[in-house]
Amino acid sequence: MSEYPGELKYAESHEWARVEDDGTVTVGISDHAQDSLGDVVYVELPEIGTDVSAKGEAGVVESVKAASDVYAPISGKIISVNETLEDAPETVNDSPYKQGWFFRLQPTDLTELESMLDANAYQALCDSEEH
Repeated sequence: MSEYPGELKYAESHEWARVEDDGTVTVGISDHAQDSLGDVVYVELPEIGTDVSAKGEAGVVESVKAASDVYAPISGKIISVNETLEDAPETVNDSPYKQGWFFRLQPTDLTELESMLDANAYQALCDSEEH
């Protein structure tokens, strides 16, 4: 059973976003996404300093089953990446919302988060994909 933490916002492309206390935004892929992918074997992270736009490609996650693009849920500048994933990509499977985050960005416009899904709407989307 997938988890959908209520404090996060979700993209229809299965990324999550969490606003941190300092106003930055941490991004990863959802529990549903990692479960659908299967065992993650490789993660390509964006370069620090890169400007990304909402719904623009920001990385790649590869599993034993498939490769998927990772999209920036909102616009901003990449300020940090989770280097742990380079040596331990399986962290995404083990802890998609905590240790398995992908990158942090300094958002250009936090109001872009308002167009993202809340946990209930995201769960409904995932449930509809499974049937």
